[in-house]
Amino acid sequence: MFLSVIVGGNEKNYFKTNMKKLLPAKKPKKLLKVVKDDFEFPIFKTKTKGVSRSFNLSDPKERKKYFELKAGEEIKKLRKYLKSNTFIAYFLGKKNSGKGTYSKMFAEVIGENYVLHISIGDVVRNVEREIKNKKKKEELLKFLKQNYRGYVSLEETFKALSQRNTKSLLPTEFILALVKREIDKHPKKTIFIDGFPRDLDQISYSLFFRDLIGHRYDPDVFILIDVPDAVIDERIKWRKICPLCQTSRNLKLFPTSKIECDKKKKKFYLICDSKDCRGEKMVEKEGDYLGIKPIKKRIKLDEKLMRRAFSLYGIPKVFLRNSIPVKLVGRFVDKYEITPEYCYKWNAKKKKVEIIEKPWTISNNKGVSSYSLLAPPVTLSMIKQLTKIFNL
Repeated sequence: MFLSVIVGGNEKNYFKTNMKKLLPAKKPKKLLKVVKDDFEFPIFKTKTKGVSRSFNLSDPKERKKYFELKAGEEIKKLRKYLKSNTFIAYFLGKKNSGKGTYSKMFAEVIGENYVLHISIGDVVRNVEREIKNKKKKEELLKFLKQNYRGYVSLEETFKALSQRNTKSLLPTEFILALVKREIDKHPKKTIFIDGFPRDLDQISYSLFFRDLIGHRYDPDVFILIDVPDAVIDERIKWRKICPLCQTSRNLKLFPTSKIECDKKKKKFYLICDSKDCRGEKMVEKEGDYLGIKPIKKRIKLDEKLMRRAFSLYGIPKVFLRNSIPVKLVGRFVDKYEITPEYCYKWNAKKKKVEIIEKPWTISNNKGVSSYSLLAPPVTLSMIKQLTKIFNL
């Protein structure tokens, strides 16, 4: 029997020895529990020697310069690697932890021609629309009859699909067939999979994903995202949607360029500034005011999935940390990398809304006062970790 010890967020075989010689005879489970619960993500340093200027990370041009100065060499190496190689990455994190955001930003930095982002949720929603169209449904059935192997019939699966809700899961074998179909639509690219595995049993499937879909034999990695529940809660509570173009923003964390005030109700509103929209007032999505409450079970399951993946041997892992304790900020990150919080005030004299910006402070899951990080520094840590994993 061997004891696996977690050191700084990475698992290592710390020693090989007879367990009986080291553990108290009566209470070995207590020590094992302590080791198992050591689920701490390392803090990644993005503060870079020689880079003293600030960047507006919401500006694409500024963002490009930021990545060039802080990870220029790593970006070149990854681009060179991806010209003749690919890999598969599984994003694992709580709902609304930023899986899609980080994968899309990676593609923005490294090159969209190298990366394919597959959201399982989007794939399933597209299939839901397809089965309502007779011609598309026939094409889908033809593909599935050749590629689907499972214990649930296609008829039953389609019925479950039409009656699906967020609490029910479709058969894993069906999801694998859909992903294979999605991959086959595109040229050979690195694949970022968002939303699989979503159940504890699917962890084992993901380990042999390449064989199961018969696509190719690439190196694969787990990308684990650590986000405090408070961050997810605020992201949901303050989310606003354009009723016309469905653009999503956040009144507190990601406002549009135009804000209006209803002085009678003493409320502030975002006005959609999407190029393809006519400037509609953005509204709250039904149920968003409840924040994280309706998805607490899902959040707990997502954490269990990460813990299971965290303990696996034989597959490299990237650790993405969304927050950093306030007291450590000066050592590890630059101030402009911290997520700002926006507050609003009506200026009666100027008859305009004044915007007040300050660092967004939250309590992490251990009650430690922390700052949430913007997407670029988190993506920066992903780029540097992947470069090390592939020995570039």
